Amino acid sequence: MNRTLCLIIVVALFAMTAHAQEIGAVNTEWKLFGSHQLVVDAYDDPKVEGIACYVSKPKRGGIAGAAGVAEEVSDISITCRQTGPIRIAEPLPQQEDAFTERRSILFKTLHVVRMIDIARNTLVYLTYTDKLIHGSPKNSITAVPIGHEMPIPVRK
Repeated sequence: MNRTLCLIIVVALFAMTAHAQEIGAVNTEWKLFGSHQLVVDAYDDPKVEGIACYVSKPKRGGIAGAAGVAEEVSDISITCRQTGPIRIAEPLPQQEDAFTERRSILFKTLHVVRMIDIARNTLVYLTYTDKLIHGSPKNSITAVPIGHEMPIPVRK
């Protein structure tokens, strides 16, 4: 692979990476070097103004967590809601990663996939994690119906 292609791939991966706002966290197990926590983050859908997704996910504490080398477990939950007027600037693909986030120093990624249920004019969000070799079947799903007066534009 040439250098330019590698740079393009890296830039594309960073462009898809989500910018989350931490809403809050609760401790689930005390550790000397940082407790294990459940963290709730908010993600605004980058292509659908007026939709926010709230994702709860575990965050490892302890020495490995403090050093940033702990592999996070795949127990993740999601809910998405309309938070303002819905605006969709351009047609959306039938299915795409709306956000991604690295969950370990190497290989594990959290995905939030946006799907369009055309028959019901609804945005469906699925969250799961994958790894380079083995992913996890653990997942969570939520849906946001859009009024029929505003059909979701779908890229053909």
